[in-house]
Amino acid sequence: MIVPQTEDMNIKNRTRAQKVRSILLKIAGAIILAVVLFMAVIFAVDKISSRSEQKRIEHYGQQVSIDGKNMNVLIQGEGEETIVLLPGYGTAAPALDFKSLIEELSPSYKVVVVEPFGYGLSDDTKKDRSTANIVSEVHEALQSLGIDRYILMGHSIAGIYGLDYVNKYPDEVIAFAGIDSSVPTQSGMDVKFPINKLKFLKNSGLARLLLKVSGDPYAQLPFDDETKKQMNLIMLKNLYNSSSMNEMEHIYPNFVAAQNLRFPESIPLLLFVQAHDMAREDWISLHEEQAKESRYGKVIPLEGDHYLHHTRSIEIAEGLKEFMNDIGSKVK
Repeated sequence: MIVPQTEDMNIKNRTRAQKVRSILLKIAGAIILAVVLFMAVIFAVDKISSRSEQKRIEHYGQQVSIDGKNMNVLIQGEGEETIVLLPGYGTAAPALDFKSLIEELSPSYKVVVVEPFGYGLSDDTKKDRSTANIVSEVHEALQSLGIDRYILMGHSIAGIYGLDYVNKYPDEVIAFAGIDSSVPTQSGMDVKFPINKLKFLKNSGLARLLLKVSGDPYAQLPFDDETKKQMNLIMLKNLYNSSSMNEMEHIYPNFVAAQNLRFPESIPLLLFVQAHDMAREDWISLHEEQAKESRYGKVIPLEGDHYLHHTRSIEIAEGLKEFMNDIGSKVK
């Protein structure tokens, strides 16, 4: 039987299509296999590196038991007055991050750096990172150490937690000092964070790879090499952990809740503020309005970025001493 030409062409076309489909499937399979192998290697490297890094972290401070977990607290200096330092959101190792400021303050004050759960050498936690829980835990840590009168000083989002803190424990807080501290009415805090994507990056090990590609985040900071090394190790340990992800989810609700609060009129309020925040033209005016809430409110603009204590620790320490001396003379 002679096959018609059109039917013969159809058979050839089907055969050709089948070959092309087979090649494409093989290519797709090879790509999927390569991706799976790549992810497996990234995951394995991350786990092995994490175990190795844990052994190289040098411990500092002391552990305080809170709700069955350990919170790390560094105490330095033996001054008559105590300063309690609280970090901004996502600060990997607060006690190291505040190092230059601690060195300037500790000759005159007893400086206490509290590393909340999920930060520094403190344990991770799955307890909600609401302002109420964070404030309660910090207070319990200080109580367990017998610290009940102090100047509360906080960076960034600690301005929100500090606002709640001074309203709950006004008899313990001598004064509040903010380091480019957050203000409840600042705009842009209703942003939707890609929390699920960040969790995937953490769990897969891709976060480590991205950090490796992007370079050392502490390279240009005014710290010695050993401190930078330790900060990197602790950053990798805490990166996108349960506490930080939960705190990220609570950022907007915590800001909203703080809008109903004001600093007590009787508590002195000193705010060190970034002089030129290009993203917020109203940054200084927002703090000036907040300073008016206190009978002894003052705003000191400083040149520098958001982490003013990295480069302006001398000015912050001197400014605080002068402010407290001035307040002391007025109270007398």
